[in-house]
Amino acid sequence: VQLQASGGGLVQAGGSLRLSCAAPESIFKISDMAWYRQAPGKQRELVARAASSGTTNYADSVKGRFTISRDNAKNTVYLQMNSLKPEDTAVYYCRAERVYVPAYSYWGQGTQLTVSS
Repeated sequence: VQLQASGGGLVQAGGSLRLSCAAPESIFKISDMAWYRQAPGKQRELVARAASSGTTNYADSVKGRFTISRDNAKNTVYLQMNSLKPEDTAVYYCRAERVYVPAYSYWGQGTQLTVSS
């Protein structure tokens, strides 16, 4: 299963950027879609998750600044990132995940975000 992530880049602190991740329709509609990130020398961490039910949750570090949303017509999940900070610099990965049968997780390729101070 291929997830297509895009939208990373270089932005100044305080700026905004939007990441996108498209998934196959058959996977998207029954999956929770999430964004993770991994900074150099650190473990990969959950940034935000949008469940197939519509429920969302966020890491404390991004609450109030990032918004995850799903476009079910386009089978795409977005991560709108505002008020970016240098500590947001990381490779961002999207993931399609499901804990109920059939359980699975699929990763997209990473997209680099660099926030300059």
